[in-house]
Amino acid sequence: MAPESSRSWWRRYLEFPLIWKFAIALVLGAVAGLVVGPPITVVEPLGDLFLRLLQMLIVPIVLFTLVVGVSSIGPAQFGRVGVKVLGFYVVTSVVAITVGLFIALAVQPGAGLSIPEGAGEEPEEAPPVSETLLNIVPENPIEAMAEGNVLAVIFFAVVVGIALGVMQQSDSERLRELSQLTRRLFEAGTEVIFLVVRGVLEYAPIGIFALIAVTLAETGVSALVPLAKLTGVVYGGIALQIGFYALVLALFGANLWQFFSMAKEPMATAFVTRSSGGTLPVSEQAAEKMGINEGVYSFSLPLGATVNMDGTALYVGASVVFVANVAGVDLSLGQLLGVVLVGVLASIGTAGVPGAGLIMLSLAISQAGLPFAAVALVAGIDAILDMARTMCNVTGDLTGTRVIAQTEEGMLEEPEASAA
Repeated sequence: MAPESSRSWWRRYLEFPLIWKFAIALVLGAVAGLVVGPPITVVEPLGDLFLRLLQMLIVPIVLFTLVVGVSSIGPAQFGRVGVKVLGFYVVTSVVAITVGLFIALAVQPGAGLSIPEGAGEEPEEAPPVSETLLNIVPENPIEAMAEGNVLAVIFFAVVVGIALGVMQQSDSERLRELSQLTRRLFEAGTEVIFLVVRGVLEYAPIGIFALIAVTLAETGVSALVPLAKLTGVVYGGIALQIGFYALVLALFGANLWQFFSMAKEPMATAFVTRSSGGTLPVSEQAAEKMGINEGVYSFSLPLGATVNMDGTALYVGASVVFVANVAGVDLSLGQLLGVVLVGVLASIGTAGVPGAGLIMLSLAISQAGLPFAAVALVAGIDAILDMARTMCNVTGDLTGTRVIAQTEEGMLEEPEASAA
C-alpha cells in the first residue's frame, strides 16, 4: 500500500506545473535567505549542483539539435535564416541600450552617491574583435566542446549539418543512406538529451531555493537601499523591453498569451540561474511547444544565448549614466552615441566571457571617459541586476526565433490553443 501511495504522490508532483514549483522555491528561498542569513549558505552546493547539471547539457544539446536542424533544411534557406536572426539581434540590442540610457537620464540614479575609496582596480579586458572571430573556428572541435566554447561548437555543428544536407541531395545512393543513418544517430541523441533535461527540471526547485537563499543571505536587503534607483531603472527598462518584444510579436500576428505562457518557464529559469546558456535546454523545449521548426530554433537559440544580450545592453546603458552621476559628469551626445555603439559591438565579443556584463560596462565607461572606480558600486548589486537582464536576454532570443520562423515557409506550425 505504501509504495502505491508513494507513486501517487510522485505522480501528483510531476503533474504540478513547473512554473509554480519555481515560484514556491523562489519565495521559500528568499524567506530563508533573509531570515536565516549567512548560515543558510550551507545549502550552496545544492544550487551549484543545479547550475552544473544545466551546464552539462549545453554542449550536447547545441551539437545534437543544431546538426539535426541544419541538416533538415537546404543550405540556401539556412543562409536566409542566419542573416535574419543576426539582423534581429543587432536591432533589438540597439533598442535595449537606448531604452536603458533614456530612462537613466530621466531618473539620474547615481545622484548623491560618491566613488568608494580604494575601488579603482581595472577590470578584466574583453577579447579583441579579431580574436573573437578567429575563435569561432575551432582548431580542435573536441577541445572546444570540453572547454564549453559555444560559438566554436555552433560553427562545427553547422558545418556538419550542412555537409549532411548536401549528402542527402547527392546523386549517390550510398551517400544518401549514410546521411540518413548519421542523422538518425543525432536525432536519437537529441531525444536522450531532452529526456535528461526533463529529469534536471524536476530537480530545479531545490536548486532554485538554494541559489536565491544564498544570494539574499550574502547581499541582504540593506545592499539594495543605496542602489535602489539603479535597480528600479534596470528592472523598469527591462519591463519596457519585454513590452517592445510583445509589440513586435503582435505586429507579426503572434498570440501573445500563448507565447508568454510557453515562454514563462525559460524566463523563470533564466531569472534564477542568471545563465542564458544554462537556460538553453528549457528555451528549446519552449520553442518546440510553440510549433517552431527545429531548423530555426536549433540555430537561433544557441546563437542568441551566445551573442544576443539585450538585457545586458540595457543594463550597460543605465549603469553608464549611473557612473556618470557618481563621478559628477554630464554625458554629451557624442559620448551617449559612443556608448550605444560600443555596447552593441561588445555584446558579441564578450558574451562568452565570465562576468560579461561588467566587462561590457567597463568598455562603455572607457569609451565615455569615465572613472573605473565607480564600477565597484554597480558590482555590489550585479547579481540582483543579472537576474532580470538574463531573463530579458532569453525572452529576446525566443521572440526573435518566433518572428524569424514565421517569415520562413513551413518553419512554424501554430500550436492548438489548449496547448498554452
